Amino acid sequence: MSTINSKNFITDNFLLQSDIAETLYHQYAKDLPIIDYHNHLSAKQIADNKPVKNITEVWLKGDHYKWRGMRANGIEEFNITGAASLKDKFLSWAETVPYTLRNPLFHWTQLELKRYFDIDDILQPSTADAIYEKANSILEHKTPAQLLEDMKVEVVCTTDDPADDLMDHKKIAEGDFYTKVLPTFRSDNLFWIGKPSFSKYLIRLGDASGITINSFDAFLKSIDQRIAYFDSLGCKLSDFGLGEHLDIVDFTEEDVALIFDKKLKGEILSTSEITTYRSFLFLYLGKKYHEFDWAQQYHLGSLRNNNTRLEAEIGLDAGCDSIGDFPVAEFMSKLFKALESTNQLAKTITYNLNPSQNEVFATMMGNFQSADTPGKMQWGSGWWFLDQKDGMEKQLNTLSNMGLLSRFVGMLTDSRSFLSFPRHEYFRRILCNLVAEDVKNGLVPNDLEFIGKIIQNICYFNAVKYFKFND
Repeated sequence: MSTINSKNFITDNFLLQSDIAETLYHQYAKDLPIIDYHNHLSAKQIADNKPVKNITEVWLKGDHYKWRGMRANGIEEFNITGAASLKDKFLSWAETVPYTLRNPLFHWTQLELKRYFDIDDILQPSTADAIYEKANSILEHKTPAQLLEDMKVEVVCTTDDPADDLMDHKKIAEGDFYTKVLPTFRSDNLFWIGKPSFSKYLIRLGDASGITINSFDAFLKSIDQRIAYFDSLGCKLSDFGLGEHLDIVDFTEEDVALIFDKKLKGEILSTSEITTYRSFLFLYLGKKYHEFDWAQQYHLGSLRNNNTRLEAEIGLDAGCDSIGDFPVAEFMSKLFKALESTNQLAKTITYNLNPSQNEVFATMMGNFQSADTPGKMQWGSGWWFLDQKDGMEKQLNTLSNMGLLSRFVGMLTDSRSFLSFPRHEYFRRILCNLVAEDVKNGLVPNDLEFIGKIIQNICYFNAVKYFKFND
């Protein structure tokens, strides 16, 4: 492929298509700090705070978005997740970047090179060596904490298993860090009662809580202990992300205790027993989240680990997940209705992966709003495959039509990379341009001071208030 001849692709007014958009972005959105309330960053890396040193390590390792792009471009797996050198993996990515044109990876790549390394050149084979050397010369002296501070990231909420000891979060809290790093209670492993590995997980959970899990009652006490422990370290959110069909069915606690005891005895559970157990757990956890004033998150609609060969070769999170077409409306309705009926419905954020369900999610959240928290029920930002310009615009438009955009808690990275925070800039530019088009077309009043405050709330202040990060 011939060389892309374009310096300064990322200009000051990138994505801003009018004077109004430029005003909204530069005067109101650009300089706000970042609240990243959902990501998969390593708290250990932040706590250890050692220089990153190599761009391949911080940019390509674990990034399934890039892996998928490289595979689509015909790159050998050896140069993606295999034993190739860090330089060769970077060169393979550089070979792929020009072919990502019109994919969000192209924009993200250039934004990240510009913001972290002041690189204007398009990454491609002809520029790869120079970019690799410059980036590494900067990263040689940059720690993860410094990278976060460079992007003015005020709060990061990591994703953590109930059995995690959170020692790294303690270390960060006791240190001199610009960024507040808080844990998030990711409950998925509590739901996998049908898996053979569940018994081993109960041992790990018991060790973490100091409670031997030899009964259903001990299991619940262990969960309670872990939630209280997470809360003591500043946890403000829970998360759930099983990508499969879900349901809420009627149950008695006695039935669930018997099902749990069967599992402790090593017996095989039926599908209906697993659904009954999960129904109880959804409600039990939901009430605990309400008790601790956490926001609960539900990531719904992914079909995971489709390529069994790559899963066997690389493991989970190999970049072989896709959009599922599971029904979700009835599940959400049953769950939220049950919690609301006892006034124990916590602040809630839902994310859909299937874009055909945008309106389903947006309208469902409107059923359960409450005066205790403005925007209590949030339909979250474009997630995963929808985290791109078209997906974000559709989410913003649907939310505007069927909810209150002005109460939206805004963007997150959902990323494992310390170089992903320009995604907040990407979102802010898209938001400002979208609203500016309405002003230009006479669809909203031309009052940029009022609109600018709405923009600032969406980009920063709504999240601070909603999650109570200043408490």
